[in-house]
Amino acid sequence: MASIKTSDYTYELPEDRIAHHPLPERDQSKLLIYKDGKIEHSVFSCLSDYLPDNSVLFFNNTKVIPARLFFQKNTGAVIEVFLLDPVWPSPVVALALNAQKKSRWHCTIGNLKRWPDNFELSIANNNLVLHAQLIDRNNSVVEFSWGTPISFSEVILQFGAVPLPPYIKRKAELNDQDRYQTVYSKEDGAVAAPTAGLHFTDNVFQSFTQKNIKIEYLTLHVSAGTFQPIKVENAGEHVMHTEQIVVTKKNMEQLLTQQKIICVGTTSLRTIESVYWYGVKLINNPSVDFIIDQNDAYRFKPVKIGAAVEAVLKKMDQNKTDQLLGETSIYIMPGYEFKITDALITNFHQPGSTLMLLVAAFVGNDWKKIYQTAIKNNYRFLSYGDSSLLFKHV
Repeated sequence: MASIKTSDYTYELPEDRIAHHPLPERDQSKLLIYKDGKIEHSVFSCLSDYLPDNSVLFFNNTKVIPARLFFQKNTGAVIEVFLLDPVWPSPVVALALNAQKKSRWHCTIGNLKRWPDNFELSIANNNLVLHAQLIDRNNSVVEFSWGTPISFSEVILQFGAVPLPPYIKRKAELNDQDRYQTVYSKEDGAVAAPTAGLHFTDNVFQSFTQKNIKIEYLTLHVSAGTFQPIKVENAGEHVMHTEQIVVTKKNMEQLLTQQKIICVGTTSLRTIESVYWYGVKLINNPSVDFIIDQNDAYRFKPVKIGAAVEAVLKKMDQNKTDQLLGETSIYIMPGYEFKITDALITNFHQPGSTLMLLVAAFVGNDWKKIYQTAIKNNYRFLSYGDSSLLFKHV
């Protein structure tokens, strides 16, 4: 894998281009279309006009949980606890959120120095009390407990706040509970929204039927690592975050139809490409677990798409299951050859981020032209910003 300079994938993002609030209407965001080296401008409500007939759109149906918890000590000091990923009773997000009376999570902790060992924090609301104890300071593992026989998911709904990205420098507002969530969100577990999906409305979905555009849902629980900047000049040395994914047999079957595959967001794309590499790994070792390392895409010899997908379907048949749970830290950077994805719907990303590298891998050096054009035309950037439809550079 060639050395890639992080500084080659940065650009100047004016502060006033960062969208700190969503537009009043989801589908009225600007839409930049990039295809065959050319750029067009439209509005998101017209997305279907630019999609190929009979294509398949893959959506990430993860649901953002209120992962930000605030505990106040008697001294007045506020300890902020941000849920990252579960440790116990299960590392599987869905199972951990269903836990009753006790749960342990890796967390990011604000004001950690003010939280002594063996000191229990608590917050109360009506008849519900949530206790928190730091049980592993080095790994920031917090044990939560509550006496009421309800799920942890229900507990954080009462106490948690919307985990807005760090570059949105304001407190979460009531409107964010709805707007920092896609209209099709279903599976609890993300601590960041799959932001490409925030623009979709019922009207946009209805426009797909006329062009026979199919819809598929998969799940990747977006982690806080998605905001982690690359802090090294050689981008290949960056350690990628791991995220849980769930794919279905129906997802796999759609990948075999020879239709154009369009991913809604980098999370859907990372899931689809991870599935391909899992198929490659299964061909090499039929008993391998569904775990994609950040370097797997550069380590294994590629195979035909059909062979990889068929290997995954065979594994599902052997396990007598209609869905597979796995995890991925796939690292997509310039030089990566996309195996399945033909087009990507995505927002405009932070300079020098892993998502910026992914976009640059997808459209080649034209990423500079795309981003310069977006800035020149007053596009809004990042999570609450405008959108783009990018066709793969060939």
